[in-house]
Amino acid sequence: MTLDIAAQQAVELPADPAPDARFRIAKRILLRLISGAGVLWGAATLSFLGVRLAPGDTVDVLLGEQPRTPEVEAAIRAEWGLDSPAIVQYGRYLWNVAHGDFGRSYVLQRPVSEVIGSQAGPTLALTGAALLVAVVFAVVVATTSARRPRARAVANAVELALISTPSFWLGIVLLSVFSFQWKIFPVAANKGLSALVLPAVALGLSLGAVIAQVLRDGLERALDEPFAVTVRSWSVSETELRLRHGLRHAALPAVTLTGWLVGGLLGGAVIVEEVFGRPGLGRVTVEAVLAQDLPVVLAVAILSATVYVVISTLVDLLYLWLDPRLRRESGGGERR
Repeated sequence: MTLDIAAQQAVELPADPAPDARFRIAKRILLRLISGAGVLWGAATLSFLGVRLAPGDTVDVLLGEQPRTPEVEAAIRAEWGLDSPAIVQYGRYLWNVAHGDFGRSYVLQRPVSEVIGSQAGPTLALTGAALLVAVVFAVVVATTSARRPRARAVANAVELALISTPSFWLGIVLLSVFSFQWKIFPVAANKGLSALVLPAVALGLSLGAVIAQVLRDGLERALDEPFAVTVRSWSVSETELRLRHGLRHAALPAVTLTGWLVGGLLGGAVIVEEVFGRPGLGRVTVEAVLAQDLPVVLAVAILSATVYVVISTLVDLLYLWLDPRLRRESGGGERR
């Protein structure tokens, strides 16, 4: 009798869904990585076509002030592989990029990977700090102004002002107030966290204002859900309800928007670094564009695309943690 009951229970109990869920998650990650590789290929291809269609001759940049003779020109084309057919140059270019070889800088006569590697650290530090400023600003503003009319009106005005203000102009204002007048932060340097505060604030506040608007709308909808009534019945404080329970339900749209906008932080960092006199990819990019140093420009473009792909992939994985329903739906048309 006992064996019959045990067998019946074994039949009635559902199979462990964990292996199937892990398979769907792994499939989703694999598809995301494949699409990311496609994006990188597209970015590399468009960069190559942009160089091919750009006005002017690369040989002119390589010659510099040297006298131009047919012999010298032929030697330069042979050295840099410019005498090969376009399809051969394209294949060689993709092969080298896939192996992390972006060639040599026309102007600096150094490997591009070395040029970019020496300047990527300050730019990535600025981008990460700006993202932290944006997220903290968005969370604080959204949680303190959701479903509070007066606070929401003030927050809307501040957000509109920040969104309408270019990051470089905000940087100039911050420099004028906190560096020149109050002398709290250094004017231009790259030493210590104090030199990172103003550039990160200038770059991150406008992004944080956009995220705050989306996060507040989602939080207000979440606070009207039945779960919020249940949590309030547990005598939980309003702050804990918003931070611990409401934010997780409201985060998906804001996370999506953040993933789309983070790629633009690198573009904004180019200008902000110039305003604050910081080393980084901003100065390298500006100098490369002015000097028509195309290998460096291509490397920066591909690096930006890589950062965007990485952030998008991380955001996609973050969805699975924020919303368990997506872990069950990861199989697309599979059984749910």
